[in-house]
Amino acid sequence: MKNKTWFITGISSGLGKALAEAVIAHGDFVIGTFRQAEQVADFNQKNAGKALAVQLDLTNPIQIRQAMAIVGAQSGRLDVLVNNAGFGFAGAIEEAGDAEMRAVFDANFFGTMQLTQAVLPLMRRQRNGHIFQISSHSGFKGFPGFGVYGASKFALEGASEALAAEVAPLGIRLTIVEPGPFRTGFAGKAFQQANNHIADYDGTAGIFRQKIKAVDGKQEGDPAKAAQAIIRICESENPPLRLVLGKVAVGTVTAKLQSVQADLDAWREVAERAVF
Repeated sequence: MKNKTWFITGISSGLGKALAEAVIAHGDFVIGTFRQAEQVADFNQKNAGKALAVQLDLTNPIQIRQAMAIVGAQSGRLDVLVNNAGFGFAGAIEEAGDAEMRAVFDANFFGTMQLTQAVLPLMRRQRNGHIFQISSHSGFKGFPGFGVYGASKFALEGASEALAAEVAPLGIRLTIVEPGPFRTGFAGKAFQQANNHIADYDGTAGIFRQKIKAVDGKQEGDPAKAAQAIIRICESENPPLRLVLGKVAVGTVTAKLQSVQADLDAWREVAERAVF
């Protein structure tokens, strides 16, 4: 179906911006979110008739309700939801403070799931829709120094796998997108690190904390090509549950699958005996 209406969160930069631009060029209508009011005004002035920006902080339930009211008033339907907004966080598990961990989950998991829940009644009435959950290859395999962020994406993937099975009979499709390192602003100013530092982790989590800023602007992934991949999946008759993006991500997922299979094979006898 042409002339779809897309709702894309976090379109100020990176993958969200690239996807919004690609969807507009494709001829579909975009409702996109920014955190700042001035960004909303500037976007709307430049894209009148082709797209509409709204202000949304995923951790603000009132703004989620306001955004959904705008979606309903704009077109009365919603064909595609892309949960892209969120932020990165580096630090060893022991280094991460309670408030820091909760902030990551509030944005990357709880806010994302609350918006998904807000969209579902509309898609259920339509008996149609496609939800894209932007996860990460670190939502499939844990990395030292990236455990809190990875945990938020692991949680998103677990809930999304269940959701995909729940809504499939209702005509709603869901795809989990797992990018590797992409040349976006992810590792830039918005990226956060644990305030606490424990020297014992310098050889593990500390290495990651050092590298994450160093690779900013040098990542292998092209956001424009990722955007085209998502549009292609959206138009597919049989979209995948998971879309892995980038050579690094393919390597990550492959290594995790091999590791799980090796453990399963090595300990199968023990596992199978743990029954009545």
